[in-house]
Amino acid sequence: MKKSTIITTIVFGVTMLLSSNVNAQKFPDLDKSPMDMASYPNDYKDPAKLVRIIYSRPQLKGRDLSTLIPDGKVWRTGANEAAEITFYKDVKLGDKKIKAGSYTLFLLPEKNTCTVILSKDLNVWGSYTYKEANDVARLSITPTEAADSLEAFSMVFTKADKGVVLNIGWDKVRVAVPFTE
Repeated sequence: MKKSTIITTIVFGVTMLLSSNVNAQKFPDLDKSPMDMASYPNDYKDPAKLVRIIYSRPQLKGRDLSTLIPDGKVWRTGANEAAEITFYKDVKLGDKKIKAGSYTLFLLPEKNTCTVILSKDLNVWGSYTYKEANDVARLSITPTEAADSLEAFSMVFTKADKGVVLNIGWDKVRVAVPFTE
C-alpha cells in the first residue's frame, strides 16, 4: 500500500470518528411553554419598531389561574425566563419616563389590581431573584374580565392615541398596559 493511501485512510477514519460525535447529539423536545414574540408595529415587514417583547406561553391545561399566578407574589409574566421588553424609543409608563433599551417585565397581581413592573435586571429565570431595588417603573392597573377564555398565555400590542397598549391575557383575565410616547 502506498504511503499516500495509508495517510488518506487514516485521515478518513479520524474524520468519521469525530463526525460520529456530531451525529450523536441529543436535541431537546419542544418546550411545553413555547417562546413567542409580540411587537409594534406587528407587521414583520416594518423595521421601524417602537417596542418588542419576548416571552414564553404557558397553557392552563385544566389548572386554575389563581393557583398558577397567586395574589401578592411577583410573577415572571409567562413561563421559563422572565419576559423581556425592548423599547426602541423613549416611552412613558404612567408618569415615569422609560429610556430606550431592554427591561424585564414582571406582574404583581393583587385582589382587584395588577402592578406592572419594569426591572433593569435582564436574563432572569422566573421571578426567584426579583429585587424591588432594581425596579425602573411601576404602574397599578385594574384588570378586566373577558367573555372568552384563552388557553395559552398571550400578549399583543395595539395602537393607542399617544403610543401603544400591551394587552396581556390568560384565561378570562385581561390587563392593558399603556405606553405613551
